[in-house]
Formats: sequence, C-alpha cells, structure tokens
Amino acid sequence: MKTAQNELNNTIFPKGDSASADYFTGNAWVKLLVPDDRILNTVVGNVVFEPGSRNNWHTHPGGQILIVTHGIGYYQEEGKPIQLLNIGDVVSILPDVKHWHGASPDSEFTHIAISTNTQNGIVDWLERVTDEQYNSFK
Repeated sequence: MKTAQNELNNTIFPKGDSASADYFTGNAWVKLLVPDDRILNTVVGNVVFEPGSRNNWHTHPGGQILIVTHGIGYYQEEGKPIQLLNIGDVVSILPDVKHWHGASPDSEFTHIAISTNTQNGIVDWLERVTDEQYNSFK
C-alpha cells in the first residue's frame, strides 16, 4: 500500500531550495549535490518537479546527463516530439542542444542532473515553454 510515509522513505535526497521562478514554470526544488568542480568539471544536482512543472528552454555549453529517479516526466529537444521519461531512464544531452524537461501533468518527477564540461559554461536559460508546447505530448 502506498502511504505518505512510504513516499517519504523513497526520497533519496532532500528536496533542496525552491527553483527560480525566472527559469521554471510551477514549483520545483534543486538540491546541489556537487558544486562546480574545477577538477572534474561537473555540477551535480537533484531536481524535484511537482506535477505539471517544467524548466524553460535552455542549453548546456558542456552537455548534460539526466538520470530519472522518481515519477514520470517529459523531455523535449527543439524540433522533436516530447519523450516520456520513467524511473531508470537516462538522457544524454549534447552540448548546446536546446531542450527542456519537467514533470508530466499527473506525476511528480525527480532526476539527477549532471552538467559536464563546465569549463565551457553550465547553462544558458532561454524562453519559457508555452502551455501549448507542454501539452503537445501524444
């Protein structure tokens, strides 16, 4: 049986700080796990999205890897359809690929985000994902 206590026990990391409303639609939280490491050139964070929330379109100059740890989410690259993400999915995002990610309408969604090659930059935030874009999942 799924209870609030079971759900709490499935949490790997604490939620962290509220994500900036400048870059996210809806509520999301970011827990920085590895700050910008100048030797390994990585940043690692745990990101929790409430149902229906997502980040803006953005790019990563050094690329990014997403590892899904909870819930059901969406990932979309510019010019491509939305991909449904489930626990255990891994997404490798090449440098400078315009994309967004977030929760599906009916599920909380959590992923570990690994920004790589941070000597090239970490993230370049762009415009919001419109409701029309978000709701285009087929």
